[in-house]
Amino acid sequence: MYRWWHSTPDDKPGVASNGAAVLPNFKFGAEAPALDLMLVCAGGNPATFRDKKTFAWLRKLARRGVIMGAISGGPFILARAGLLQDRRCTVHWEHLPAFQESFPKIELTRSLFELDRDRITCSGGVAGLDMMVALITRDHGHELGSAVSDWFLHTQVREGIKPQRMDLRFRHGVVDERLIAALQLMEAKLETPLSRLKLAQSTGMSLQQLERLFRAQLGRGVHAHYLALRLSHARRLLQETSHSVLDIALAAGFASGSQFSRAFRRAYGVAPSAVRPAKLRIRSQVKL
Repeated sequence: MYRWWHSTPDDKPGVASNGAAVLPNFKFGAEAPALDLMLVCAGGNPATFRDKKTFAWLRKLARRGVIMGAISGGPFILARAGLLQDRRCTVHWEHLPAFQESFPKIELTRSLFELDRDRITCSGGVAGLDMMVALITRDHGHELGSAVSDWFLHTQVREGIKPQRMDLRFRHGVVDERLIAALQLMEAKLETPLSRLKLAQSTGMSLQQLERLFRAQLGRGVHAHYLALRLSHARRLLQETSHSVLDIALAAGFASGSQFSRAFRRAYGVAPSAVRPAKLRIRSQVKL
């Protein structure tokens, strides 16, 4: 029922971060008359990918009516090629902030996968298996979809709308509902951080109770944990967008670029510019 092939922009093996290589068996840019679905798979830092030949090939396939899909960081490439307008899509949670900053007009969800007419996007990882079971079930029926899932020992097939990230209870190994509520507020308020007092009041605790709970359950105080979240958010933006350091500082809740730079250097031992890929550093300098 299915045949597939692999292609890479330079016709060389596509090497993953763990060293595993995928051998291309179809010449990049060639005609593929029997092609029904193109899936763009991208890891690492897809925000730096700017190959015009790739974008042109993808647009050509889309004009021919080929269903266009993308996995993990692949939606970045479809968006850069102009193929996600008026379509709902998702992307791996690590790339969400950068994607939102780069493509604010595209409807982005935090789901496992999205099937929106002739566009298919998947957040990556094991969600790819959930997506393929959904596609097989859609095209060939529930019995075959269940058989495929069974063969892979995949006993709980997840719907596309399921969340990407692990529940905070399991991610941090905590059970106190007040602590979980505080952590949720922190993750929701990175650009406009709440004060420690406001966090405590919002979760029905005194400031002393909140501090004790954080130190007992997470091993660090409220301020330290909140700062680490904001700096991690800023680091992803530095690695995946060409926005200025000041814009990123503001997006992570810092009052100034200098305040952000000092906090970043204390946390990571280098200046913010040092973690920015060369391609994005060049683009940033040109914009200035």
